[in-house]
Amino acid sequence: MSGPYVIRGSVSLPEAELLWRFSRSSGPGGQHVNTSDTQVELRFDLANTEALPPVWKERALERLAPRLVGGVVSVRASEHRSQWRNREMAAVRLASLLAEATAPPPKPRRATKIPRGINERRLRNKKQRSETKRGRTGQGWS
Repeated sequence: MSGPYVIRGSVSLPEAELLWRFSRSSGPGGQHVNTSDTQVELRFDLANTEALPPVWKERALERLAPRLVGGVVSVRASEHRSQWRNREMAAVRLASLLAEATAPPPKPRRATKIPRGINERRLRNKKQRSETKRGRTGQGWS
């Protein structure tokens, strides 16, 4: 592994809490492919971790609820032929998934009024377009 995977700020994935599982990747193969365990499944026990602040943990458990199995989130990677690159890919995916799940909710949108000038310009362009199209009817060409 190439070091800690930062979720956000100073919070990172603790290596001790990551559970790795390797298996053979599916799909077409050749020599060596059918005998090497290159697919990576990375599991992280979100419900029992102490690495995340309590607020982030609650937020992540709520947002990732459909994806959790017994409080554990799991990510798979099998795009690359080497196990090491698949490990990197799975760890980065898990870190970005947790970063997205722990992000604060967006600020509510404040409704604003459309400026009068923009509305008038839109109506003026609409009227001009309609005049252009009306001029294409072919009436009076005889």
